[in-house]
Amino acid sequence: MTVLPRPRAARFATFMFFGLNGFAMGMWVVHIPNVERATGISHSTLGALLLVLGGAAFAGMQVSGPLVDRLGHRRMVPAAGILMGLAVCGPGFATSWWALGLSLIFFGFGNGAIDVGMNSHAVVVERAYPRPIMAAFHAMWSIGGAFAAVIGAATLGAGVPTGVTLTGTGLVCVLLSVVSARFLMEPADAPAASAEAAEPVRTRRTPGRVVWLLGLLALALMLSEGVANDWAALHMEKVLGTSASTAALAYGAFAVAMTTGRFLTDRVAAWAGPAAIVRYGATLAAVGLTTAAAAPWVPVSLVGWALFGLGLSGGVPQLFTAAGNLDTRASGALMARVVGLGYVGLLAGPALIGGLTRWMPLNVTFAVPVVLCVLAALFAGVLSPKPEPAEQPVG
Repeated sequence: MTVLPRPRAARFATFMFFGLNGFAMGMWVVHIPNVERATGISHSTLGALLLVLGGAAFAGMQVSGPLVDRLGHRRMVPAAGILMGLAVCGPGFATSWWALGLSLIFFGFGNGAIDVGMNSHAVVVERAYPRPIMAAFHAMWSIGGAFAAVIGAATLGAGVPTGVTLTGTGLVCVLLSVVSARFLMEPADAPAASAEAAEPVRTRRTPGRVVWLLGLLALALMLSEGVANDWAALHMEKVLGTSASTAALAYGAFAVAMTTGRFLTDRVAAWAGPAAIVRYGATLAAVGLTTAAAAPWVPVSLVGWALFGLGLSGGVPQLFTAAGNLDTRASGALMARVVGLGYVGLLAGPALIGGLTRWMPLNVTFAVPVVLCVLAALFAGVLSPKPEPAEQPVG
């Protein structure tokens, strides 16, 4: 089936928003040490303020979901992008803990709002295509973060003030959000590319129950991702006794494998289906993390981290797509629940592992995400529910 030009333009605009979100978050992350020094706060205070950012992001998700359904994607997604762009400037000029905290509330809220808005819009765009395309959008988020790492390193090396760099980042976000707004689609604009997309499958489960199951699966997989983000390099350094530079390869192997996997997932999902992506991906992730945690040699551990990233790469996009398609009239609100629970997992994972290290070795604590991946594999069938039996005629 030939895809209409409008879905192609909307797809490109969605790529833009995912990339901008990854870029803005990445630029903030690489400048955290500078911001900490400028404000004179301690590590513990910074940790508390990062929780404030996370809480504001969760609030932004819950507020923006229903607003997307009510006001539409053409209004809400660019508005969230503009808010994120304006808010990312704030931390660069903060000189006290309270000023930083206030700026992080706005930045977190904008980040949460665009997260739900762009994922909800991605589901709309995907309906107009004859194949899955969601995972590639998530890969663009990773690409945006990679660009931020390179550009941030260059500006830091050149001595550019943090406020100037983050202001430039914000202006890029605002400008591209405004330019991309006209290419966005609403649900009524998206012609179904297949009979399955045109008529959602009726199931024995209510959308309310299914969305919570999807949210718990997202929490399990994103908690596992958060563990890799914060603990992969430390595991390599503390458990295997490597140098800091070698330890960094653990997160690098995970991140590269995850990004590559997301670019490949859509083609595999078109052939095998979303349930298979979650089931076998989560199983591969469990095997990979077990290998990374148990391996006594660095090369084998790196292979384990790469398998962990590859296994996790495709699952979350399938869950977001399923949530957005449960009820097209409340796609944003349903998406907000699943994205919000996933975000809770992403934040909670590193803290949970940190707390467990008081009683057991770091590599043993990885049993928690391994078990969660196994559970995700077992419950992946929620993505392919059995249709209701046809009603029997009376008499």
